[in-house]
Amino acid sequence: MTPSSAKLTRTPRLALLLGDPSGIGPEIVARVLAESTGQDKTGPPYGDANIVVIGEPWILEWGAQCAGLSLDMPHYSSPDDLPLSSPGPVLLTGPSFLPDAHTPGRMSPDAGRYVLQSLDFAAELARAGVIDGITYASLNKQAMHAAGSRHEDELRYFAERLGVEGRVGEVNTLDGLWTSRVTSHIPLRDVYQHISIDEILPAIRLIHNTIRQSGVPSPRLAVAGLNPHAGEGGLFGSEENDVIRPAVEAAQEEDIAASGPYPPDTVFLRASRGEFDGVVTMYHDQGQIAMKLLGFERGVTVHGGLPAPVTTPAHGTAFDIVGKGEANPQALKQALKLCAQLLAPGANNPPAQR
Repeated sequence: MTPSSAKLTRTPRLALLLGDPSGIGPEIVARVLAESTGQDKTGPPYGDANIVVIGEPWILEWGAQCAGLSLDMPHYSSPDDLPLSSPGPVLLTGPSFLPDAHTPGRMSPDAGRYVLQSLDFAAELARAGVIDGITYASLNKQAMHAAGSRHEDELRYFAERLGVEGRVGEVNTLDGLWTSRVTSHIPLRDVYQHISIDEILPAIRLIHNTIRQSGVPSPRLAVAGLNPHAGEGGLFGSEENDVIRPAVEAAQEEDIAASGPYPPDTVFLRASRGEFDGVVTMYHDQGQIAMKLLGFERGVTVHGGLPAPVTTPAHGTAFDIVGKGEANPQALKQALKLCAQLLAPGANNPPAQR
């Protein structure tokens, strides 16, 4: 059966990756799966999507032991053997990872290599039409770089593997509030060089399209300034007047409901009170600190601009609590739920990124 015809005759498949095997990923995956398979009757809904767990079986079993759980689900060794539909999650063996290389609670190049191979495996299945969306547990960027990745983060790694040449960017969401950023995983001293209309306008378009895809037809967007008090009329910097406001006006000409620039130290207060659906920030911590304070254990990252929905918890690998049975699966549950929502037939289909 060809990939295109397979997608017409089967239930949408949502791949769930175990994340860095040295971190809490395997444990929180096991907790989510326990809810999905009926051990916990309060499990979250994932729509009509079938969850396909991709990973080394013994790593998942280890995660279940950390969580005090026992999992039982159908297990397949080849993507060709996956059923067209399944009443519950299934396990597909992914890249190999030897137990001798397992170092729980510590950064490991071996773990980073396993993560890169898992991302490659999932990306190939997505390109072939075998899976339709991807949710992955937390990764460790240092481990991935130690294993040879030359990309600043997994989003750019995915974009290369999926053949994306247009704009991509991380969009974070928590309790209906969204945020994106003009710059992401770069040194703070380099941020200024990227604050331009050509960088800000695509970031506004990206979050606008992503929120629309989630079901909000006309998102209200706030754009943060770069400088204290949004420059205070030019007293503390001119970027707001020179580039940020013109970018906002250009977005408005495209019928995007954007406004600003607003002082960065108060814009999230206004957004959390319901004035805005999303906030565009200028650099990583400007938005991430606010979102993680609002709900660290529930935040989700969406990889905007990719041809298939990709989501992940906004938190990290939490090496300090690995194996203690303390890891909270809430963010992973929300990531899965959002990915399934983005796969649903009723999801909006936003225009391609410019």
